[in-house]
Amino acid sequence: MESVAIDLQRMVALRRCVLALSVIDGVDIYPDDAGALLEDLTVSATPLRLLWQEIDTAVGTLNPDNERARARLRIWLRLRCRLAALPNPKLHARALGLPRRHVLHPGSAWIRHRVPGGAVDLGIGLVGLLDDPDEVVPVPTALLAAAEIDVTTWWPDLAYALEQTARLAADRLSADPRGPLRPFGDFDVVTLLASSAFRAELCNADPLGWRTAAVPMRQRGWLDLGRIDPAFAAAAALATDPSERGFDRAVLVTAEEVVVIRAGGNAAGHALQDPPATVDPWLRRSR
Repeated sequence: MESVAIDLQRMVALRRCVLALSVIDGVDIYPDDAGALLEDLTVSATPLRLLWQEIDTAVGTLNPDNERARARLRIWLRLRCRLAALPNPKLHARALGLPRRHVLHPGSAWIRHRVPGGAVDLGIGLVGLLDDPDEVVPVPTALLAAAEIDVTTWWPDLAYALEQTARLAADRLSADPRGPLRPFGDFDVVTLLASSAFRAELCNADPLGWRTAAVPMRQRGWLDLGRIDPAFAAAAALATDPSERGFDRAVLVTAEEVVVIRAGGNAAGHALQDPPATVDPWLRRSR
């Protein structure tokens, strides 16, 4: 990582942040003049050395005395320690889609592909780094650089794997078109929507060539919004943990793009343009 001078006041604040992490969170980390020594014997018997420049990068623009800065540094340290223990990180790499302003979005440097429409960004995530062995975690570019992991050649293979898996997910959807949108393999619903192959199959079933969807959580979505309250997406998103949240409003999906319906827009009007379901007995009785 490129060495950047840190002023004395900032250095003292970073040291306080590291000490708070050690005392309050019980992390085995020991600051010194050059940086900090991290010991996580559950992952590796070899302590990990972090320079103050890396700790400063991890905290970012946050005040080091802030609780959010300590939480961000704690996650950074966990990921760094797990990365250091991986013999071949690329085997754990996956394409990962996140809503543009998602709480887990690592920023513009992380983006490898912007899905047209401005709703979803694609970047690199790693599976199996945290407590859930199936969770794909977005990894900031600066963290990978600090771990001396070169990912410049990874993206074509990751994008190809996403498209291939998304075609299988589309086949499953074709077999059960009335079912909810669900994850497939290591790819959640938001990531599948970032796949052009998945969007194309999704929209082929509609005579207009586009679909409305509610995806309030990353693990689940619903089509045919003519049968769903337009406020459902917003209410379900608010009830979902921010890290697992999808889109807080309905999205318009075409083969080329994903667009979040604007705030105050005519969400109900878009939804009512979906073909009505005529096979449900309760709908016929209501008429």
